[in-house]
Amino acid sequence: MSDYDSVADQLTNVLKGDVTAAEDVRTSMSRDTSLFSRMPSLVVYPKDTNDVVTLVKTVRQAKDRGENVSVTARAAGTDMSGGPLTTSIVANFMKYMNHMIEVGNDFAITEPGVYYRDFEKKTLAQKGLLLPSYPASRELCAMGGIVANDSGGERTLAYGKTERYVEELDVVLSDGSTATLTALSPAELEEKKKLETLEGEIYRTMDALLTKNSALIEERRPKVSKNSAGYGLWNIRDKQTGSFNLAKLICGSQGTLALWTRAKLGLIKPKERRAMLVIFLSDLTILPEIVKRVLTLHPESFESYDDKTFTMATRFLTDLLSQMGLAKAIHLGIEFLPEVEKVIVGGVPKLILMAEFAEHTIEEADKKAAEAKELLADLPVTVTIEKNEEKSEKYWIVRRESFALLRKSLHGYYASPFIDDFVVPPETYPKFLPELNTILDQYKNDFIYTIAGHIGNGNFHIIPLMDLSKPKSREVILELSPKVYDLVIRYGGTTTGEHNDGIIRTPYLPQLFGKEMIALFEETKRVFDPSNIFNPGKKVGGTFEDIKESILHSSE
Repeated sequence: MSDYDSVADQLTNVLKGDVTAAEDVRTSMSRDTSLFSRMPSLVVYPKDTNDVVTLVKTVRQAKDRGENVSVTARAAGTDMSGGPLTTSIVANFMKYMNHMIEVGNDFAITEPGVYYRDFEKKTLAQKGLLLPSYPASRELCAMGGIVANDSGGERTLAYGKTERYVEELDVVLSDGSTATLTALSPAELEEKKKLETLEGEIYRTMDALLTKNSALIEERRPKVSKNSAGYGLWNIRDKQTGSFNLAKLICGSQGTLALWTRAKLGLIKPKERRAMLVIFLSDLTILPEIVKRVLTLHPESFESYDDKTFTMATRFLTDLLSQMGLAKAIHLGIEFLPEVEKVIVGGVPKLILMAEFAEHTIEEADKKAAEAKELLADLPVTVTIEKNEEKSEKYWIVRRESFALLRKSLHGYYASPFIDDFVVPPETYPKFLPELNTILDQYKNDFIYTIAGHIGNGNFHIIPLMDLSKPKSREVILELSPKVYDLVIRYGGTTTGEHNDGIIRTPYLPQLFGKEMIALFEETKRVFDPSNIFNPGKKVGGTFEDIKESILHSSE
């Protein structure tokens, strides 16, 4: 009998939810949207928090007996880093733990298995509220991954990432005990530290770690507007209020410290009307100046995608529209006709920038867009204003669906996210971008690539298209990444702004943070998860061999 047969028998007898080792189910859990594949040995669908407690206790006991088992949380599986992949046990929250518990006047309480699209429908319908940190995969992703990765997206420029909105998390700790992590006053923190439990040990250790190493943590904290790399030790203490909130640490930890079962998330009242300034840019040398000027007017979002993305979107326009209803597809198809004509005559610019201004009235939004247009009047760019949100939708479709389009449309090539999410300060563009292009040009015979991203944040999504059946392609992944990350770090950036570390970037964390900070991450992991049962090899302990062993083959 294998370790997993024993654990499966135990869990089947005590869980209210489902336990299966069926090959088709395990196969469906072996992939996300990353470069990787790992076949789990067991899939568990917990029905409630008590099931999660039982699962964790069972795994912990098996691990302490010497069995090589662990548990990795999974929601919708849209992760691009390999975060929810494992050869051990998957805990899938989508089947049962998928309820919205409450929508308040400025918050919502949810379980991890709720699709973001359903979360948003309820918060908007019931209170007119929004979680503004949703990612581009908003129609496919779930709340479990949004919290686990500290997701961000198109509105992050104005509103920040998910960590800003995580107020409280109910979690299951690595010994199977439960805790509610929320903002604590200094006096409340001292009371927590008195607990003779794992929770008390965590509070004692983390308070001492932050106090002793405050200067180092601040020094090594990435100085950009978005970061998902490492453990967010700098987020735990609020410098203004003095509060201490470990929920801010769990957010972005990819299920490596605890499993969350309920989240209280703050919401905003969104401005309802929008106007978009669309900038067609052929001279990339003036990009920094454009960004600098537009940002003075505080757009809600400032996005971009390149000529390759634009051309591909028009080439596969039928595929892009096929998932919509007939009436909407026809309408958007007509809207795309001018863009298709640009491709035909070879007039596609190098970069398309989308600055969207949100206000309470369309007149106010239009005025902001017009002011931004005027600020760019002396620059060699083509600028248009889309005052009708229906007309600007075509640009959003290309931006939001670019990665999915790449994955589906080019036979023999695989969209390979491995340098897909770095961030640099926008003011570094004049020097950084030419040096980046020089590096990428060295590999022009090995892949083609597209660039999209959050230009206002300095967050670039570069997605190489590669033939993974070629050994050289697999070598390029490990050869190119450190070169790009060296450049990113030299210009004060971070290796991931949104997509997190997972399999693909964990081995590069020492390159970004240095040995002293890695030691703090390891201590954080040790106090939360001393038996290493939660998603091992992510955030701490991941190796380059992990990358090599798990990379997809073209047939997968």
